[in-house]
Amino acid sequence: MANSDVTSLILKLSCADQPGIVAAVSNLFSLQGFNIRESSQFEDVHTSRFFMRSVLESVQGPKSIEAIRSAFEAIAERYGMEWSIHDAKAKPRVLIAVSQWGHCLNNLLNSHRQGSLPVEIAGVVANHKTMQPLCEWYGVPFHYLPVTKETKAEQEAQILSVFDETQSELLILARYMQILSDDLCQKLQGRAINIHHSFLPGFKGAKPYHQAYERGVKLIGATAHYVTADLDEGPIIEQAVERVSHTQTPEKLVELGRDIEAVVLSRAVRWHAEHRVLINGNKTVVFD
Repeated sequence: MANSDVTSLILKLSCADQPGIVAAVSNLFSLQGFNIRESSQFEDVHTSRFFMRSVLESVQGPKSIEAIRSAFEAIAERYGMEWSIHDAKAKPRVLIAVSQWGHCLNNLLNSHRQGSLPVEIAGVVANHKTMQPLCEWYGVPFHYLPVTKETKAEQEAQILSVFDETQSELLILARYMQILSDDLCQKLQGRAINIHHSFLPGFKGAKPYHQAYERGVKLIGATAHYVTADLDEGPIIEQAVERVSHTQTPEKLVELGRDIEAVVLSRAVRWHAEHRVLINGNKTVVFD
């Protein structure tokens, strides 16, 4: 990361739970001229692992973020921490992948335009041209990257190239209807978020809402999670459900499901962008 002066920071960390962690962190940032504006902690009692997120504000004017990171390294090493320090005012750059359904994409683009989604959208990659007019209307770069079974490796290399060239920090799969290869999942570990309906694994394949209708479900929902090589089994960030009844048609279930998917994905992206999510094995800790 480039060196820069900042006035506020977000610290994320996790480590084995042990005495003195909070005191050591607080003391270091006090010596560096920072006040703790907010702080959240959690101990996973089953694994004895400690998680912490703090927002800190300088009372001595702008500070070098690299100098702060360097000062923190000694504490991080002492406690065996996994940690990161971010400029609280910086908005991460994101790349969105989409196929032919635009409900999640439109929600993200509109939230960004309204200023309620704290990211910078670097562009959209798609294996169909369906969403190109929408992206052009929002003034967002659109990259058409068609894919076949034979060209999958080449197309994924193009996605990764766009990701790197645009200096993106997160890939958002906004109903991108392609399964990422294990190789790409590994390269983007912790940096790719997907959304799917919560019928998995009960209703796989085509028309899951129609399958759900046939089974008379009473709840429909959506799940946003980090992408891993295990299909749709990555650490869950956010979920939501809506109660339905026998009176609603399959088409109505699809409509409700799309609304839920858009909201859940937007929440997950926002929380990731605000550095509220810490991965805890196959789970996540999400600080409010």
